[in-house]
Amino acid sequence: MSLRIVNPLPLVAGTDRFCQAARGLEVAEDYGTQMCFACGFALHDGASLLRQALGAVPDGTPYGCDSLVLSFEANGLEAAFARAEPIARVIHPIESQEWGGRVFRLFDPDAPMVEVGKP
Repeated sequence: MSLRIVNPLPLVAGTDRFCQAARGLEVAEDYGTQMCFACGFALHDGASLLRQALGAVPDGTPYGCDSLVLSFEANGLEAAFARAEPIARVIHPIESQEWGGRVFRLFDPDAPMVEVGKP
């Protein structure tokens, strides 16, 4: 199993902010609630991602999880999940997402949310 960092994924407040934050960047992929740019940077609507991952948007901060997700790709997604499950605080097992990817998410011991998906 190999793991490759895809990008840090800052969470933003809704798609209105996507346009402001993305001004001048070439959009490579637009999934409505997530935008990936040609330079490798990506933004995700915070409330949308947290509803997918946690089932709700936590109270206390605008998006929870310090508004950052670290996104990785793993060639062996099932093997990566099997290694992470006993040692990490798993948010959810491997699931298909609305944008077509398959991912699992966990909390890193230092608090950021980590997303691991299939390339």
